[in-house]
Amino acid sequence: MEGPTDRKQRQREAFRAEDPASGPLTTDQGVEVDHTNDSLAAGERGPTLMEDFHFREKLTRFDHERIPERVVHARGAGAYGYFEPYESCAEFTRAAFLQDPSVRTPVFVRFSTVQGPKGSADTVRDVRGFATKFYTSEGNYDLVGNNFPVFFIQDGIKFPDFVHAVKPEPHNDIPTGASAHDTLWDFVSLQPETLHAIMWLMSDRAIPRSYRMMQGFGVHTFRFVNAEGRGTFVKFHWKPKLGVHSLVWDEAQECQGRDPDFNRRDLWEAIEAGEYPEWELGVQLVAEEDEFAFDFDLLDATKIIPEEQVPVRPIGRMVLDRNPENFFAETEQVAFHTANVVPGIDFTNDPLLQARNFSYLDTQLIRLGGPNFSQLPVNRPVAPVRTNQRDGYHQSTVHRGTNYFPNSLGGGCPAHAGVDSAAFTHYTERVDGAKIRRRSPSFQDHHSQAALFWNSMSDWEKQHIVEAFRFELGKVDARTVRARTVRELAKVDGELAIQVARGIGVPEPTETRSASKLSSPALSLESLRGDGSIRTRRVAVLVTDGVDADQVTSVREALAERGVLVEALAATEGSVRGADGELYAVDRALPTVASVLYDAVLLPGGPTGTPALTQDPDAMRFVRDAYRHGKPVGALGSGVGVLSTLDPEGVRLSSEFHRVVSERGVVTDTSPGTASAEFLQAFVDAVAGHRHPGRRPLRR
Repeated sequence: MEGPTDRKQRQREAFRAEDPASGPLTTDQGVEVDHTNDSLAAGERGPTLMEDFHFREKLTRFDHERIPERVVHARGAGAYGYFEPYESCAEFTRAAFLQDPSVRTPVFVRFSTVQGPKGSADTVRDVRGFATKFYTSEGNYDLVGNNFPVFFIQDGIKFPDFVHAVKPEPHNDIPTGASAHDTLWDFVSLQPETLHAIMWLMSDRAIPRSYRMMQGFGVHTFRFVNAEGRGTFVKFHWKPKLGVHSLVWDEAQECQGRDPDFNRRDLWEAIEAGEYPEWELGVQLVAEEDEFAFDFDLLDATKIIPEEQVPVRPIGRMVLDRNPENFFAETEQVAFHTANVVPGIDFTNDPLLQARNFSYLDTQLIRLGGPNFSQLPVNRPVAPVRTNQRDGYHQSTVHRGTNYFPNSLGGGCPAHAGVDSAAFTHYTERVDGAKIRRRSPSFQDHHSQAALFWNSMSDWEKQHIVEAFRFELGKVDARTVRARTVRELAKVDGELAIQVARGIGVPEPTETRSASKLSSPALSLESLRGDGSIRTRRVAVLVTDGVDADQVTSVREALAERGVLVEALAATEGSVRGADGELYAVDRALPTVASVLYDAVLLPGGPTGTPALTQDPDAMRFVRDAYRHGKPVGALGSGVGVLSTLDPEGVRLSSEFHRVVSERGVVTDTSPGTASAEFLQAFVDAVAGHRHPGRRPLRR
């Protein structure tokens, strides 16, 4: 009998036999194409040339594939705020918004997922967009970044190929918001430049706990230019004040059902509650004369500069303090563009950045219906706008006078800015070279930095990466693609490839060496826990009839003083009757929530109260999930019995009665009555740690 895999292979062969496009690749005009991996450039490391009609046609067609939502980054959330520098950055840039610490520059930030449509879930495994629009006195500046510092491809001409591969498969439009399917991994296995970003995608960085706890990166190497015209290479970093924290894969999947708006809701509710998220903007600066001082190319967007080589220099902070009034008018219509720069910030010849500088404007023209999208309130600069551009769809400005330059009838206005003005001037750089389609040899190492990332992970992070590869490749029907991907992983790290191969049923590679022995501790989540604040964390307190209400109240008040949101959960909403006979209010019913929606759980005691939770399957599942996901778990008095019921050997109690014990984020105290200061501090420390891997598995 023919199986599903055989049937799928037969359908693909039949499709290829009937497809008139099965011959040589051509342009839309029927011109055969001999190379589609590199843009036409002035020399191997030179800028992309506008005469490359194949590149322009390919990008234009891709940009116009979807209306009206974005082709990528369709699902997003946004907020307003401000940015302020710590000190003047005049030494390396003349950008006005980076000069005066007393001047706050308004911003709008949009966070997003990449692969899925607007209706997909927040917590899928994916790259996250982190785009910031600065409304500066010199015009709008857009820092259009991601939560990964690297991208999957080196040249923008490959962007349509990558996105087509990661998007749902064309024959059935499945899967939505996911990369675990044949076409993505077929592309990855054939395009090894993707491997570094793929390592990030398989890590917990791809499933952030919150947009407020997510790093951002400019990805490319840009250029700062100071008042004297001196250039400095720069990479941008956003670092969240709350630390960098992630979900685990099992949580992320359950969140998709329990609350598909998990990240968007979190951002909105925090701002509404006055808990304004904050990031620090940092830069890595490289002098022009050190451009070739690294063992990789600064123009390669698949590479990082390890922080141990070039430290990140903090230059300012950003605070988001206002939610949009209307999602469509603001978050949906905001238009970002990598080429929206201000004097003092310029580009490099990074071929991926060069493509984005073309593609983003082209995309907005179709998505927002014409060239006047900059007049929408969310896109409108605070700097005055004086142009000779006229008419077009959705023109809202009533223009008077002439519409050409030069003119005398309009008094010569608007005129050119003076030589000594603050006008934008492009960085002067010598460019020459043969017109060719060829990648520079300095772009050819695709494995060393993927290995660097792997080497930098803690043991539990490595285990999660292996499990992610096994899940993703386990969804791939084509065994040849699975095997080819493992062979590429073996070029990164042999042990990684062996562990992945054992989980997906393909031969193990015999090579066990690593492409690099180097590591960068700054890449591990272990080093990014933040300042220890637990503000905005969500703690669930499980209560039943007979609970010690005074004990619960004392804990809630102590945590609330630290900015923690505490909710009492019970089998039903309404109230429970405490040990003192008084009613105690319940915030939510257990069947309506889940452990994955909270950061920690507390089990209070009571003469006859909390142990009754052992008879409630929803309560026991809640505690079991929190425990196995490594979340902080606290138990007081008789509440410790709930943990002991789950695993009598897994919960270590002190041999001394009524003593606080804290181990791997599980904090217990068998003392009756109000929680002690020692218990509270231990529990707060556990919550600040966010995740506590390495616990022994529960026995049931």
